[in-house]
Amino acid sequence: MQLKKVQAFVVRTPPPHWGGYYWCFLRLETDSGLVGWGECAILFSMYGLERSFAQLATDVFNRYLAGRNPLNREVLSKQLYAGLCSHHPDYFIAGVISAFDIAMWDICGKHFAVPVCDLLGGRYRTRLRSYTYIYDESGDLAASAANWSENPKRVGELAARLVGEGFTGLKLDPLRYLPPGLGPLAPLEITMAEYDRAERTIEAIRTAVGNRADIMIGTHGQMTPSVSRRLATRLEKYDPLWLEEPCPPENFEEMARVARSTSIPIATGERLAFVHDFQKLFAAGACHFAQPDLGSCGGFTAAKAIAGMAEAYYVLMAPHVWGGPVITAAAMQLDAAIPNFLIQESIYKSAGFFDEIVKEPIKWDAGDLVLDDRPGIGVELDEAKLAAVSVDLSSAG
Repeated sequence: MQLKKVQAFVVRTPPPHWGGYYWCFLRLETDSGLVGWGECAILFSMYGLERSFAQLATDVFNRYLAGRNPLNREVLSKQLYAGLCSHHPDYFIAGVISAFDIAMWDICGKHFAVPVCDLLGGRYRTRLRSYTYIYDESGDLAASAANWSENPKRVGELAARLVGEGFTGLKLDPLRYLPPGLGPLAPLEITMAEYDRAERTIEAIRTAVGNRADIMIGTHGQMTPSVSRRLATRLEKYDPLWLEEPCPPENFEEMARVARSTSIPIATGERLAFVHDFQKLFAAGACHFAQPDLGSCGGFTAAKAIAGMAEAYYVLMAPHVWGGPVITAAAMQLDAAIPNFLIQESIYKSAGFFDEIVKEPIKWDAGDLVLDDRPGIGVELDEAKLAAVSVDLSSAG
C-alpha cells in the first residue's frame, strides 16, 4: 500500500464559530483506495494563511510521503519531525505534522478494520467524560466573558442549565479574553475590580451547580504569574478542578512556581508540541493535568508518548480540543486507550456544525462522549458537504 494523494480543505465555520473561525483538514488517499482524514489545530496561527496551508500540505506530501506505506505511520511521522522541525518542537509545523499523522493512523485503522484505539493497545473505556465552555446567548467566547463580568448571576444560570443537560465539567475565562495576535503582546496585569468580578463569577457558578460539576478556570496564558497567584488565592475556596495556563506556556519554571503556590491544580499543554516539550513541563513540576491537542502536538504518535510519560509523573490527561470533528474523534481514540485519562474537552456536545460535514455524528450521551466500533478514527467527512463550505484553495498546489 502506498500513499498516493493529498488534498487540503479549509472550512470557515458559521457563527458563532464554536471551535474556531477556520478548520483545516487533510485528505490522504492510498493506491488501494483507502482514505484517511487529518486535522490541523494551530488556532490563530493559521488565520489569513489558508492557501499557505494548502500549499504546505502539498509540498510536505510530495517531499516526504508520496509513494510511502502508511502502515509505517510512526516512522513517517518521526521523519516529518526530523525533517521539518530539525528535532526541535515547533507549534506551527507540528500542526501540519499532526494532520498527516492522524490521517495515516486513520488509514491504518481502516486497513485492519479496527478503531485506532485498538492499535494503540486496546480500550480502558468506551465512555469518555466531557466538559464544555460556558457560552451566553451570543455564543461567542470573548463576548460571553465580557457579558459575565457584569452579570455573574446569569453565568450561574447558564452553568446550571449545562449541568442539567448532563455535563459534569464546565470551563470559562473569568477575565477578559483577547485572541492571540489581536490581544496583548505581553501577559496582562489586571485591576482590583477585575479580581472582584472574576471571584463573583466563579462564586455564582459554584452556588448554582454545587458539587454536581467541576469548574475549570481558563486564562489562555494571558496573565503574569503574580496575577495568577493572586487570582488563585481568591478562587481556591470554590474548589476549581484546575487553573489553566496561569502564564504563557513558554516558561515552565514560572508555571511551576505558580503550581507550588496554590492548592488549585495546574492544567496546560494546548500550545506545546511533541514529547520533549512535555518532558520539560513535567520535570519542572509545572503541571497536574496535561492538555495536548491531537491536532498540534504531533498527532497520535506524539500523544501516546506524552500520555506514557505523563503516567510516570502521575499526571492525568485532559486533551484539548478547539477545532472540528477530526480532532475530536482522534482525541476520543487516545482517551479510550490510556490509563491516565481524566476528561475530554468538547465543543458543546460535539454536534452542531460538526454534523453538517460528517457522514455519521459523534455520539454524546449524559455528559460523556461515546466511542463505538467504527474503524479508524471513527468519523468520516462528507466530501460533497465539505467542498460546499470550504474556502477556495484553487491557487494552491
